[in-house]
Amino acid sequence: MTPPSLILASASPRRRELLVRLGVEPARVAPADIDEAPLKGELPRDYAVRMAREKAEAAASGDGYVLAGDTVVAAGRRILPKAEDETTARACLGLLSGRRHRVLSAIALRAPDGTLREKLSETIVRFKRLSREEIDAYIAGGEWHGKAGGYAIQGAAEGLVAWIQGSHSGVVGLPLFETRALLKAAGFPIG
Repeated sequence: MTPPSLILASASPRRRELLVRLGVEPARVAPADIDEAPLKGELPRDYAVRMAREKAEAAASGDGYVLAGDTVVAAGRRILPKAEDETTARACLGLLSGRRHRVLSAIALRAPDGTLREKLSETIVRFKRLSREEIDAYIAGGEWHGKAGGYAIQGAAEGLVAWIQGSHSGVVGLPLFETRALLKAAGFPIG
């Protein structure tokens, strides 16, 4: 009997690398093309879960499992954008400097029978108070580009984190504990 296949509904190389750490190699990568704009008044938690669910549904095919995820950096009730330019990255880092923020990493798994399961990982991260020189140096490195909240914890930003409570892999983009539990609950073969 052929083992079931898994489609990863994400273009993120980090999500794929993290999934491989669980011993799961996706049969294919099929990024979902959906509108990722938050709804008016939508809370960060609800937004993260909705995005993961919509991505899983958009990438669904008739066979195999579809795994999708979304990671949101939130300062209070505010959803921070993915930094596409230096101005946005600087604004995000300035806002996060010296304070705690939440990283919400939602995952959704659509089984071949259409059943949809979801999990959410919430991690609290606190950056040290960042000097202008530290922000300039981080911006110059370019890791911020396309990253929620303007930083990538798996890179140089990790040296700016004073403490973290929760899932490091969730902040990177795929909470491994929750992902493993979701796959097992859905009957996907995983050790």
